[in-house]
This record gives sequence, structure tokens and C-alpha cells, in this order.
Amino acid sequence: MNHDQLDQAAAEWLRLDQNPTTRSEIEGLVSSKDYNELSARFSTRIAFGTAGLRAKMAAGTAYMNDLVVIQATQGLVRYAAEHVEGAKERGIVIGYDHRAVEGMSSERFAQLAGNVARQEGWRVYAFEGLVHTPMVPFATTKLNAALGLMITASHNPAADNGYKVYWSNSVQIIPPHDDGIAARISQSLDVARSVWDLSSTAPAWDGTEDMKRQYLEMAASLATRREDNAASNLVFTYTAMHGVGLPFATAAFESFGSRKESFSVVQEQAQPDPRFPTVRFPNPEEKGALDLAIAHADRAGSIIVLANDPDADRFCAAEKVEGTWKVFTGDQLGTLLGAWVLAKYKESGAPIEKLAMCASTVSSKMLRTVAKKEGFVFRDTLTGFKYLGNEVLKLAEEGYAPLFAYEEAIGYLHGEVVRDKDGVTALVSFCEMAVALKKEGKTISAHLDSLYDRYGFFTTSNSYFICRDPAKTDKIFTTLRFGDTPSSSHSRDSLKLPTTLAGFPITYLRDLTVGFDSSNPPSFEPNLPIDPKTHMISFAVGSTVSGDGVEVTGTVRTSGTEPKIKFYLEGSGADRRLVESKLAQVREALGTEWLRWEEFGLERA
Repeated sequence: MNHDQLDQAAAEWLRLDQNPTTRSEIEGLVSSKDYNELSARFSTRIAFGTAGLRAKMAAGTAYMNDLVVIQATQGLVRYAAEHVEGAKERGIVIGYDHRAVEGMSSERFAQLAGNVARQEGWRVYAFEGLVHTPMVPFATTKLNAALGLMITASHNPAADNGYKVYWSNSVQIIPPHDDGIAARISQSLDVARSVWDLSSTAPAWDGTEDMKRQYLEMAASLATRREDNAASNLVFTYTAMHGVGLPFATAAFESFGSRKESFSVVQEQAQPDPRFPTVRFPNPEEKGALDLAIAHADRAGSIIVLANDPDADRFCAAEKVEGTWKVFTGDQLGTLLGAWVLAKYKESGAPIEKLAMCASTVSSKMLRTVAKKEGFVFRDTLTGFKYLGNEVLKLAEEGYAPLFAYEEAIGYLHGEVVRDKDGVTALVSFCEMAVALKKEGKTISAHLDSLYDRYGFFTTSNSYFICRDPAKTDKIFTTLRFGDTPSSSHSRDSLKLPTTLAGFPITYLRDLTVGFDSSNPPSFEPNLPIDPKTHMISFAVGSTVSGDGVEVTGTVRTSGTEPKIKFYLEGSGADRRLVESKLAQVREALGTEWLRWEEFGLERA
């Protein structure tokens, strides 16, 4: 945008925006003629995708703020009214977390969204007070609402916020609704002054406490060994990571039979604090994020640490064995929790062929191996619970019992009510498993080893490179696919995908950007949906060709919300030493041979 266009964009913003803080930001930039910053604020509009909206809280169309939330909500409810029968009467569920910066907060965004919906003639179920994210899809299901909306930035940095949408099936939106909503937002940018009035006396929804009660009853129903839970002296240390999870995690823990004194809370991180003062990054997966909880556990004599991310839809855990703390990876937790669901399902006497589980395609293949050996149904999906949730619904419609789904980014779905990841139900299941194992005299780590002995050893190596230039990211993947051929020749027919990695022959390749799957000749069409808007290539270095009995599988993809090129690698085989050695070689070669990280100036994680 040139200077005149930026001046016009800023003037239009000031015509519409009624928030004193963000108005002042733009007025200052206009007065100082800071066109570089004005360009950052107005040259783009925050993109509405399958994850909704997520960005830093600041003034301008590129960021999260009051005006963007109002405009997004106008487009959302108008689109849904056109595509969901009886949408306005069915209503919208709205929840929020504790995110806040000067002049903006999750609560304020939620209130403005509720104002918009009411003025558009919608019934609004607005939660009173802070809730964790799973409450929104849970309530959307229970109330048969047409939409769910959660204002949260989950585990993103403190300055960020987000706008997470659930469709009428209580699952995050997938194509084509994301594009449809985005288009409707672009047609809904004008804003009436009346939506800014937060002093209106709209009737409050009085169902918050009842919905919380129903949620906790559902969480408690996942535990079936209440006597053992009550009798156990195992002490768990819990951290809410400065988020909203504490009341839900505490109530859920007590509801399945355990004693209050068995739940030792890290008080420094117990209460919601939008500054996240004790962690560099509010994500339990990040290195060092559990240090405070581990120190607390050592003082409390606890050998198990439990953690939720700030909006409590993710779950992480660690165990102390022989004096050393082990933080379980997302895939290890997925295997442990999936195996626990399987064990309890077997105890129920239900037919094993009716059980179903899912995992995202970038997650470990171990659960798939368990399914083949045990005889239950397993399906993988594209990355994200928007796909896992829809697959769970599909399995239920086909007559299966889809009782567990997960993705490696510490997200776990239990049961058939919350069709999204839920860190509290994962905590319930994990705690009951830990109690049962202790009764048998086993640690969780020893139990994981026994699963490896039964189903084979699997280990992952996941990370990312940072690339802040989208054009450079495109060039990296274009070169990987097509070599140095002219851009006019880029099509599936001109693919020149690599044939080796780290000197090992590639035995399988799938590109879900252009639509190619080497395992499906003669069409080579992939079974999973393609998405030309993102880069995603999966591969395998097989064991039969190299003759070492070790297979390494992997996926490299771009992130939809962060400037990252992520990779997910897994080695499997009987010999742990060989598995770990080959996995390390492939990991190094992925960065140097395929992504050429030094040549392209990528930053390591």
C-alpha cells in the first residue's frame, strides 16, 4: 500500500473503532507519519482460517482487537444463518479465558461478540466467568447450538489472543466453511455504534454452573475404578501454567474418587495471570516449562507432575524414576492413554472390532500398530482436531465406538461428548492409569517399556526451523518438489521429489499440497484431502531396502499460525540402538539436504 492508501485505511479505522486504546495507537502513528508501522498494521487483514483467528493484540486489521472481533463475528453469524437451519434459534455458545493487555481482553472480546450476535437476532449462551476451552464444544453439543466461540490464544505468547470457532457439529470448522466465513467477513466490515455499548441490559444466561456440573459428571464417568482411586496414596503435582485450568482440574480429580490431599498444586502458577510471569513461553511442551512444577514435586514428595496449558485443552505429564525426571512426549502419552482406553474397553466385554481410535498423520504410528495387533479400528487424519473431531463423528455414524483420538502436540480426546482435545479428561484418564499401575507395583515408564516389548519400539524426534519470510518458505518447498525447473512447469506431472535421505532410499512419499501418494498407483491420488494453501510432505525410509530392520517415517510441513517449518520424525524397530542412530541421521539430513537450513538462513528451534 502506498502512503495515500495507508492514510485512507487509517481514516477508515478511526471512523469505526470506538476503543480509546487502539484509537490512540493509530492516531499516534498517523500524526508521526510512521508509514512503516502503518503498513504493518493495515497492509494485510488477519486471515480467517480453520483455526479461526490468532495474532498479537494491537490496533489495525492485521491484529486482534475489538474492531476485528466485531467484524469477524458479523461475518460469522451471517454466514452461519445462511448455512445452518434454525441457526439463530439454536444460538451461539461463547466462552473466554484470561488474556489481557491494556485496553483489550478476552472478556471484552467475548462481550462484543455477544453484542453482535444478539443484534443479529441470535440466542446467546455466554459463559459467566473464565472457562477452559473444552467447555465450549461440550456446551455446543449439550445445547444443540449452531455455533461455539472461544476467545483464547491457548499456549501462544502473552501478547496474543485468538478467536476459535466451532460449527454446529461441535467441531472446529473445516473447508469450505473457513473460506465462506472469510468471504462473509469481508462483506461485513461496516460497524454500527450500538454494538460497542457494553452497558446494555441483555438478559444473562444462567446456565453456566449447570453446564460445569454436567461437564464434571462426564469427566468423572471416564473413571471406573473409584475404590482404587480413593485408596491410593499416590501424590500428583499439578500446574495450571498461569491459566484457567485449576478449578476444572481440581474438581475433575476429586470427582473420580481421589483424595484432595493427593493433588498438590503449584501455587506460583495456580491462578490466571495474563503475564505468565514464571515461564518464558506458556506451553508445557517447551523446554524448562515444567521446572517449577518439578521443584515443587520434589519438595512435596510427589513423583508425578501433571500440567495443562493455559486454556486447559492440552495435557502434559512427567514421572520421577530412580531419581531422574522424565517428561513424556506427546506421542508417548498418546500411546499410554490409548492403551489404557483399550484395556478398560476389553474389561467391559464389548466387541473389540467396534472400538475405534484416531491420530493425526504426523503423530506416532505406534497406535496404528496396536490396532492391527488387537483388532480395533484405527484411522489417521490431517493435522488438527478439526479433522480428528470430524473423523470421530464419522466413525460414530458408522456404528463404531470412537473413544480416543490424539495428536502429538499433547492434545487428547476421550469419550464421545467433547469433540476436541481436552486436557482435563486426559488428566482424569492418566491419573487413574497411574493409580492402577502403582497398585501393580509398576511405574508409568516401566509400563511404556512393556508396551514397546509387546508392540515394537517407537521413538520420535520432532522440532522445527523458523522462517520469517513466506516467500523463502515457498522457495524451499518448491525446490524440494521440482528442483530448478522453471515455475511455469510446476505441476504434479513435473514432480522431482527426492529419492534418498541421509543416503537411505526413500520407500514412500506423499505430498498433500500438490496431491501425490506413491503408495497408490496408477492414479497416485492421496486418500487424505489436499490443501494447496499449506506445504506438507510425508516420507518413509524403509527397513526392507536398507536391511537393518529399522523404519523412519516423517512429515515436514508449514505451520498455520506460526512462522515455522515443522518436522515430525519417528523411528521404529526391534533394536533400540539402531533405531535411535538411524533417526538421528535422518533428522540431520532433513535439515541439511532437504530444507538446506543454513543456505536459506533458517533459525533452529
